[in-house]
Amino acid sequence: MTRLGRVGLCCIGFSLACFFVTAFLGPSVFQPVLEGRSGEPPFSLRVDPSPYLVIGLVVAGVVAGSTGLGLCFVAVRRGWRVAARPLVIAGLLAAVAFMAMPPVGSTDHLNYASYGRMAATGHDPYATRAVDLPQDPVAGAPEEWRTTPSVYGPIATGEQAFAAWIGSGSVRLTVFVLSVINTLAFVVTALILYRTSKNEERRLRTALLWTCNPLVLFHLVAGAHNDVIAVAPMVAALAVFGGRVHPGWLRALGAGALAGAGAAIKAPAALVGGGPAWTLLREAWTERRWRSVGGLAALFGGAGAVTVIAYALAGPHALDRVREASDMVSFATPWHLLDEALGRGSQRTIIKTGALLLGLVLFALLVRVLPAHGGDGTGPPGGPVSRDEENRRVAAAFILAWLLAAPYALPWYDGFGWAVLALLPWTRVDWILLAHTTALSLAYLPARAPARIRLPDDLSWLFTFVRPTVVPWTLLLILVALVVQSLRSTGRSQAPGHPRRASAESPG
Repeated sequence: MTRLGRVGLCCIGFSLACFFVTAFLGPSVFQPVLEGRSGEPPFSLRVDPSPYLVIGLVVAGVVAGSTGLGLCFVAVRRGWRVAARPLVIAGLLAAVAFMAMPPVGSTDHLNYASYGRMAATGHDPYATRAVDLPQDPVAGAPEEWRTTPSVYGPIATGEQAFAAWIGSGSVRLTVFVLSVINTLAFVVTALILYRTSKNEERRLRTALLWTCNPLVLFHLVAGAHNDVIAVAPMVAALAVFGGRVHPGWLRALGAGALAGAGAAIKAPAALVGGGPAWTLLREAWTERRWRSVGGLAALFGGAGAVTVIAYALAGPHALDRVREASDMVSFATPWHLLDEALGRGSQRTIIKTGALLLGLVLFALLVRVLPAHGGDGTGPPGGPVSRDEENRRVAAAFILAWLLAAPYALPWYDGFGWAVLALLPWTRVDWILLAHTTALSLAYLPARAPARIRLPDDLSWLFTFVRPTVVPWTLLLILVALVVQSLRSTGRSQAPGHPRRASAESPG
C-alpha cells in the first residue's frame, strides 16, 4: 500500500502543478483581467494562453487530483500511513502560492470587491448594483451579476469593505487583500482540524481532506471564494463545543456565537449548529439532564445574538437577496432537469419543497451511514458513541444533506462538506463527496458567462451539454449511490439516540 499511497500523493502534486500553471499564465478564459496600478499584487504572466491549454490544464488537474485522493483513501484504509505534518506544511505553502496569483475559475472576486467598494464609499451594497456605479473602477468592475445587489452576509460585507479600503480604488489590490483574508481563514481551519485530531491517523485524514486537498485548494483558495471564511468559524464552533472549558453553558454559548458568525457570512454555515443542538436536545429528552436545557438556550442565544446584531447593523435590505436566491436553480444540479421538464422558472415552489424533503431524507440516511465509533479514530466499531462524536456526525449530516439536495450548487460550496468530513473517521461517504466535487468541477470549465469570454465554438458543448445534461445526471446517480449505500450500511451498531453518557466536562 506504500506504493499506492505514494502514487496518490504524486497525482495530488501533479494536480496542484496544473492549477498553479493555469493561475500563473495570467488572464485567460479562467482568469479575468485585474485592473490596477503597476507592481501591485497579485502577480502573474500575461501571455494570453489558449482556451484549449487552460481548460486542458484544469481538466487534467481535476482528474489527477480526484484520482490522487481516491488512491490515498484506498491506501489509508488498507493500512498505509505517512507523517501528516509535512503534508500540512505543503498544503499551507500551496495556499500561500495561490494567494500570490490572481484568482481563477470564476469572477466572483470582482463581485466581492464591488460590494466592498460600495460599502467603503457610503453606498448600501444590499440596495446598490454595479450598473448603478459604472464610473467607479472597483464598484463597476464585475462581469456578471451586475444588476444584482449583494447576497452575502454582513460579516462578509465588512471583510469586503476592509479590503476595498486597503485597495483604495484598485481592483487588483482589493482582490489581493480578499485573497489574503481567505488564505488566513483556510490556514485557521487547517490548524483547528489538525490540533483537534487526537492521533496521527486523524491528522493524516485532515491533511488529505482539507489542507492538501487539490480540489479544495483550487476552488476555495485559488478561486478566492469567500465560502472559506464561513467554514473557519463553522469548524471552530464544533471545536469549542467539544472543548474543555467550564462551565458547559459557556462552551455552548461560544459555539453558538461562532455558528452565528458563520451564518452572517454565508447562511448555510448555520447548519453546523444542528450538531450541538441535537446533542443537547437528546441529553435533555432521553437522559433528563436538565442542565442541557440551559446549554441549548446558550447555544441559540449566542447564535441569535451574533446574527441579529450583524444583520441589524447591515440595514433593512440585508436579507432581500437571500429570499430571492432561494428560488435559484443552477444548471449542473439534478433539479435543473426537473425545472426544464416543468417549464423553466414556472414551478420553483415545487422544486424548493422537493429539495427540502430530499434534504430531510438524506439527513436521516447520513446520520445512519456516517461513522459512529472512535471519534479519535481509536474506538472499537461496536463501542459506545461519545458526546463529541455524536455532535460532529450530526453536524456533518446536516451540511452534507444540504450540499447534496440543494437546487443551487457550485463546486466551491463543497468546501463546507470537506471541512466537516475531516472531523470524522474514514467513511464511504468520502467517496460520495469526492464524486460530487469532481462532477461539479468538470461542470464549470470555466465558471464564467460564455458571453464574456472568447471561447471557441468547438468548445461550446461544455456549456450546452456537459453542464446542463451530463453533470445533472451524474449527480443524480451519485444520490442514488448514497441512498443504496445508506440502506445497506451495517456499520451502525447503536442508534444515534443512545451514545454513552457524557462526562462531567460536557456542556450542561
